[in-house]
Amino acid sequence: MFQTFSGNTRRPRQVNLSGRKTHAFGNVGSGAGSQAALDRAQQERIQRQRERDQQKAVGTLQRVWRGHCIRQQLASQLRDEWDAVEGPSTHRAFSQEAVPYSSEQEALAQLQRLLKFTHIRNVEDLQRIRHYGFRQIETVRTVGIASTGPWPLAYLRLQRIVLTVMERRGRLGFSEWNQYEKFATILRFLADQIPAETSQNAKQYYRTLAQVVARLSPEWELANGNTDLADVPKAISEAVISPLTKVTGYTLNAYEAFGYIFMTLPILSAESSSALTQMFRDSLADSINYKLLANALATLFKSSGIISHLEIVETMSRLRLLACFIFFHRYAHNFHTPAAYSAHKDFVTVVSLLLNSLPTNIIEGQSTDTDRPEELDTPRTADAVNEFLKDQILSLVNQEGIGNLLSGSSRSSELSEEEKIEEARQLANYALALLRFFPRRGDEIRMWLYIGPSATRSDGSSQNLPAIKYFWEASKQSSVFSTILRDSRAAIELLRPKTVSLDISSAQNAPPTSLVHHAFWQAPKQDADRNAAIADEWRVILVFLELYTFVLKVMDDEEFFSSGRDPLSNQARDNALPLSDVKDLTTFLKNLGFTLYFNASDINVSEERDASSTSLSFFNPKMPEPQPQKQTTEPSVGGVAGLSLDYVKGLVTGLLRMVYERDSRRKFLPSDHWLMTSRFDMTGFIPAVVQEEESRHKIEEEDAEDVDEEEEEFDDTPQLIGTSRTQHQRRLERLQRQQRKASRRRYLQAVAPRLEILQNMPFFIPFTTRVQIFREFVNLDMTKRRGSADPEAWRWNVMHRPDAPQTFEKHSAKIRREHEFEDAFQQFYPLGQGLKEPIQITFVDQFDTVEAGIDGGGVTKEFLTSVTNRAFMPTNYIDMFVENDQHLLYPNPAAMEEHKEALKQAGLRENSAEFRLQVRELLQRYEFLGRIIGKCLYEGILADINFAPFFLRKWALTGGTGSAPKETGYRPTLNDLRDLDEALYQGLHQLKTYTGDVEDFSLNFTVTDTITTDFTTNPPTTRAVTKELQPGGSNIPVTNANRLVYISFMARHRLQNQPLFQTTAFLKGLSSMIQPSWLSMFNQSELQTLIGGTSSSIDVEDLRRNTIYGGTYVIGDDGLEHPTIQLFWKIMKKLSDGERRAVLKFVTSTPRAPLLGFGTLNPRFSIRDAGSDQERLPSTSTCVNLLKLPMYKDERVFKEKLLYSVFSGAGFDLS
Repeated sequence: MFQTFSGNTRRPRQVNLSGRKTHAFGNVGSGAGSQAALDRAQQERIQRQRERDQQKAVGTLQRVWRGHCIRQQLASQLRDEWDAVEGPSTHRAFSQEAVPYSSEQEALAQLQRLLKFTHIRNVEDLQRIRHYGFRQIETVRTVGIASTGPWPLAYLRLQRIVLTVMERRGRLGFSEWNQYEKFATILRFLADQIPAETSQNAKQYYRTLAQVVARLSPEWELANGNTDLADVPKAISEAVISPLTKVTGYTLNAYEAFGYIFMTLPILSAESSSALTQMFRDSLADSINYKLLANALATLFKSSGIISHLEIVETMSRLRLLACFIFFHRYAHNFHTPAAYSAHKDFVTVVSLLLNSLPTNIIEGQSTDTDRPEELDTPRTADAVNEFLKDQILSLVNQEGIGNLLSGSSRSSELSEEEKIEEARQLANYALALLRFFPRRGDEIRMWLYIGPSATRSDGSSQNLPAIKYFWEASKQSSVFSTILRDSRAAIELLRPKTVSLDISSAQNAPPTSLVHHAFWQAPKQDADRNAAIADEWRVILVFLELYTFVLKVMDDEEFFSSGRDPLSNQARDNALPLSDVKDLTTFLKNLGFTLYFNASDINVSEERDASSTSLSFFNPKMPEPQPQKQTTEPSVGGVAGLSLDYVKGLVTGLLRMVYERDSRRKFLPSDHWLMTSRFDMTGFIPAVVQEEESRHKIEEEDAEDVDEEEEEFDDTPQLIGTSRTQHQRRLERLQRQQRKASRRRYLQAVAPRLEILQNMPFFIPFTTRVQIFREFVNLDMTKRRGSADPEAWRWNVMHRPDAPQTFEKHSAKIRREHEFEDAFQQFYPLGQGLKEPIQITFVDQFDTVEAGIDGGGVTKEFLTSVTNRAFMPTNYIDMFVENDQHLLYPNPAAMEEHKEALKQAGLRENSAEFRLQVRELLQRYEFLGRIIGKCLYEGILADINFAPFFLRKWALTGGTGSAPKETGYRPTLNDLRDLDEALYQGLHQLKTYTGDVEDFSLNFTVTDTITTDFTTNPPTTRAVTKELQPGGSNIPVTNANRLVYISFMARHRLQNQPLFQTTAFLKGLSSMIQPSWLSMFNQSELQTLIGGTSSSIDVEDLRRNTIYGGTYVIGDDGLEHPTIQLFWKIMKKLSDGERRAVLKFVTSTPRAPLLGFGTLNPRFSIRDAGSDQERLPSTSTCVNLLKLPMYKDERVFKEKLLYSVFSGAGFDLS
C-alpha cells in the first residue's frame, strides 16, 4: 500500500533545486525566490476557486429551497382545492362507504390534482389515495368510465405511486393488514383498467406484491382459523391475477414477471396446514392460464438464460419456481392425466431448463459417486426441501407423462425439417434432464420411453414413431454425428468441456442482460448460438444412446437381427435398427470411444487447469480457512451442463460392449470392423503398453499409501462440543486424499491411454496382440515377485535366505489321489498370493506311498488339472459348480442356501460362531478355486474346462479401476439368462411378446427358489423358498406396463443376486492371481480360449516344429528324425481333427491348442522312447506333456495302439 516505503525510518531529505538555501530536512516555507512566488500564486488561485464554489453552492441551496417552498405552497394549495371538492373532513378521516363522483370530468380533475401533490411519506396523502381509489371504483361501476384518452397515463402514474407506497410499508415493517387490503384492492382496480400498461410495468408490479406477501405470509400461518383475516390474501391474490386474466399484446410480459418473481415465494411452495396459505395458492392456480405461463417462461429462459434474473439466482428459488410451475399444470388437470400437458413443447422446455440448473442430489440426497471429490463446504439444500417440493418434482416421473412424450411430435407432419430437429432437441433435453435428475429411476424412465403411449392414449388413426427410431433419425441428421462418423479426431473439439460456474453470486452485480457470468470475455452471438446447437445435438445423441442401451438389455438376438415388430402395445412398433444403421452407429461409437480414452488429456485441458488452480489451497498446511471466494464448478462436456466425461465414457463403453457381444455371438459386421489399429503405431505398441502398466503399478502403490484406516468409518454428524476443529481437519484431510486420487487418475489417463483402451474397449486391438500383452504382464509380475520368470532361479534365491526351510515348506504339499481339491485347499489356502510362486507337489496313493513319475521339477500341470477336475466333478452332495444344458459350468446358485440349511439340520444356530465359520469356509473354497484357475492362467497351463458365457462375462467386466466402472461392470441380460436356464428364458420371452393381457398369468414380483434339503433320498428332497424381487413385490401384479421391469428383476436375481456370494468369492481368488484389468482385455469367448486353448483345427506342422525329443528319439547331427517319429507324424496327418484332438488331450489333458501356437505350450510337447516292445501301448506323463512312445515299425499297428490308448484312457502310470 505504501509504495515509497524503503525500510528506513529516517525522514527523507528534501531536495531543493531553486537555488535557495534551506534546511535539508525542513519544510518548504515562505520567503523570497521564484519557487516561493510560484507557491503563493498557486495558493491564491486555490483560494479564489474555493470562494467561487462556495458562492455557487449558496446559489444552488437558495434555488433548491425556493423551489421546495414553492412546491410545498402549490401542493398545499392543491390539497385545499382537492379537499374542498371531497369535503371539509377529508383531511382527517375518510368514510369507507365511498360515494361516486358526479361526472367523469370531476373524477379526472381530482386524480390529476392528487397526482401533483401526493407524497408517499405524508400519512394524510395516503388516506387521500385510499379515499379517491374507492370513490373511483364506485364511479367506474356506476358511471362506466372508459380507460381512454388521458385516463391510462393517469392511472399508470397512480399505480406506480401505490406500488411505491406498498413497497415502502413492507420494507419498513408495517403490519396493518387492512391497509394492505385497501391498497391491494385499488391496485387490482387499476390493473383492470389498464391491463396493457400494467403488463408493461409487470416487473415493479410483481416485485412489490412479492415483497408484501413475503412480509405478511408468516402472520398467515399464525392466523390459522381466523376467517376475518381471509380478505387480505384474497385481495392480494386478485391483484396478482388481474394482469394475467386480461389478454393484451403484453400479457406474456406479465406472465414472465409473475413466473420468475412471484412464483419463487416460499409461501407458494410451503408445506402448510394454514387455510389462508392453501387458499392463496389454490386461487392463483385456479385463475392462471398454464399454457401462457409455460410459453412466457420458455421464451424468457431461451432468450436471456436463467441466472440472468436475480430472483432465481439461488438454487432454492429455482426449485420453488419449478415446483409451482408443475403444481399449476397438475392443478389445471385435477392432478390426473399428466399426458395432457407433459408432451407440451413449452412445458418440456421450462422443466428441462430448470432441472438442468439444479443439483442432482437436491431431491434424492447425496450422490453415491465416490470418484468425484466432495466439496468442503457444500450446502446441504436437501434438508430444506419439504414434501410439497418433493411431490411436485417426483410427479414428473410417471409412465403416462413420459410414455406420451413423443405422441405430439409423431403427428406433426406439417412441421419443416428444421422445426422437427428443434423439437427433437427439446424432447431430448427433457428426457436427459429426467435421467440426470432421477438416476435411481433411470431404467423406469427408459422403459416408459421405449414402451411409448399407453393403449388408452394412442390414436388409432396414426402410428406413433418409436422413441428409438425418433431419436435415431434426429441423431443421424446432427452435425456432431456426421462429423465424428467421418473423423475420430474431430471429436476432441466437440467434447471439450465448457465449465459452467455454479457460484453465481457475482451475477448480482452483473447487468441483467449478461449472458455469460463465468467469464470476463463474452463470445460473439454466432459462437454462442453454434455452441448451443452443438450442446442440443449432444443431448439428442445421449438420449438415444441411453434408450438404445436399455433396449439391448431387454431385446434378445432374434429381435435384434430380425428388425421385426414388437407387440408391447396395441400398435406394431419397429424397435430394432436395421443392421446397416447399427454398423454406422458402431463406427460413430468407435470413433467417439477411442477419442474419449486415447485423447482424454487433450479433452480435459481446461478441466485440469481449473482443478490445479482451485485445489492448491487445500494442500497448503498454513491455510487458516477455506477461501470465501472459491467457486464450485460443474462439468459441461460438449456444452451440456452437468455432463461429465466419465458419464459419456461409461455410456459409450457399455453400449459398444453390448453390440460387440451380439456380433461375437453371431457375426453381422466385417471381421476387421472393430479394429482401430490405424490410430496406433503397432510396431511399438506392446512395449508401450508394458511401460504404461508399470506406471499404473506406481500409481496404485501411491494410492495404497493414501489409504486411511479411519476413512471408512468417518462420521460427518455433529460430535461433542469443542471438537468442530478436529472434524474440520479430518474432512480437510479426506478431501486432500480424494483430490490426490483424482489427480493421479487423470494423470494415468494422460500417460496410459493404450492401457485405458485395452481395459475398456479391448476389441480395438487384435486378439493375438492382447494375448501377447497378457503374457508380458504376467512375465513382468513374475519378475517383480520372483526376480525372474524361471522357477529354478526363484528357488536358488530362496535357498540363500534365512527362512528358506519355512518358505519351501509353505510352498510344498502332499496330495492324495481322489482328494486333490481338499488336500490342496487345506495346505495352500493360507498361502494367498504366494501361490504365484513355484510350488512343490508330491502325489501319494491311498497307502501314503509316493507315486512314481516325473513331476516336472516343481510346478506340475498334473496337480492343477487334477484339482480342477476334482472341484468340478459332480458329487452326491452340494456341488460348488453345476452345468447348464450345454454342459457349461457356472457357480451353483443354491450352494449357499443349501449349505446353511445343512448346518441348521446339523443343529447349529444361524448366528453362532461355528455357523459363521462353516459358511466362511465354503466361500473360502470358492476363493481358492478361483486362485487355482488364476494359477493356470498365470503359468500358461491349458485346462479342459468350459465355463458358461454369462459367468465368463463377470470375469471380463470386473471393472478394475477404469474410467467407466459402473458401465463396465456386469449387467445381466435376457440373453445371459438363456445360457443359465433355457426353459426360464423361453417363459420370459413368451411373457415379453405376449399380445394379450399378461395379468392372465397371475404373476407378481416374487421369485421361487428351489433348494435341496436332503441329498440321501431318491430323488433328493427339495423345498421352495419364495422371495420378493422388490419391496412389497408380493402385492405388485405383473402387467403389460411393468413386465419389462419384471423380466429385468428376474434376470438380475437369477444371474446376479442369487449366486452373488459364490461368484464374488471366486472372483476374489481369481483377482489375487490375475489383475482384473488384465482380464478386462478379453470378452467371454476370448477368456474361454485363454483358459482352454483355441477351438480351431490342430496344426500338425506347428506341433511338429515345436516338439522336443528325448532318449533314442533325439535328433542327431544329421538332422533326421527317428523312423518311429516319422511314422508318428505321418499317422497324425491322416487322422481326423477329432482324433488329433483326442491325441492332444491324451498327452496334455486338453484337446485345444494354445492360441499363439504350440511354441507357447507350457511345458512343451515332448516324445521319448518307451522300449521296443511292439505289444506295449503308448503312455503319457500329462504333468510335463510327455508322450512315451514304443518304437513301432508297422504303421497299422502303430495307429491301432495309439488310438486304443487314446480312447481307453490309459495315462500317467500305465507304463
